[in-house]
Amino acid sequence: MTRESKLDRNTIVRTVVDSVKPLDYVHALWEGGAAAFRLIDEWSDIDLYLVADDDKSDQAFLAVEKALRSLCSITQKYRTPQLPWPGVTQAFYRLERADKYLLIDLAVLKLSSPDKFLEPEIHGNNVFHFNKSDKIKSVPVDTKVFAEKLHHRLKELQARFDMFNVFIQKEINRGNTLEAFHFYYNFTLAFLVEALRIKHGPLHHDFRPRYVHHELPHEIIKKLEHLYFVKDLKDLQTKYLEANEWFLKTMPEISTAAQQYQSKHFLHNAASEP
Repeated sequence: MTRESKLDRNTIVRTVVDSVKPLDYVHALWEGGAAAFRLIDEWSDIDLYLVADDDKSDQAFLAVEKALRSLCSITQKYRTPQLPWPGVTQAFYRLERADKYLLIDLAVLKLSSPDKFLEPEIHGNNVFHFNKSDKIKSVPVDTKVFAEKLHHRLKELQARFDMFNVFIQKEINRGNTLEAFHFYYNFTLAFLVEALRIKHGPLHHDFRPRYVHHELPHEIIKKLEHLYFVKDLKDLQTKYLEANEWFLKTMPEISTAAQQYQSKHFLHNAASEP
């Protein structure tokens, strides 16, 4: 390999695997994200999940970084702030000789962490590179727990819409274009996208627009594109009202989604419903 040649994802992954697998405090390493959903393309990053002993998270990061530096310099590292999942820490890396899109997204999970992100219905078919422990395995979604979660989320979604969606009209009335656009994308369209995801593929309801082109019907994507591309304040006013109407029409259609989730048939087929 010449000095100028770019590193490919297989070389990076194999180097990390070979470096951390012998460590007795490392229990498993797998790829998620695009690899788990069989969606890898030339712009995909590398989503790595590593499970380590509870007191060895920092050492695990250092071991991965040592492996990466054996290939080239790490030009940038970003450690994310506190995550909502206990026992999970995350950092991103950019490598000198890797394509700018080929970031390494590394999550280190404590062995005791209750969430390993291994439910295949939600996180796809993760690609394990090694697994030393029978404590780490894919588990099906607990439909009862998920039904309760979805039921509470529907209530919250409706409450947030009722409380905050008026902010867009307020800023339109004031002629504050930037504020109006900001609230439209972060409130109105965010609420609408989540409602549509609950209707057509509830397991990924909190993925925001991630993977929508693969998971929502084509006609839904085209309607959303129409609402997302706004040219001026007059256009925003029209599309804001269209989005509101669509949200209010969709919510009653999914009001029984939590109850439906008790059906295994619904669990596996919701994403393909028209």
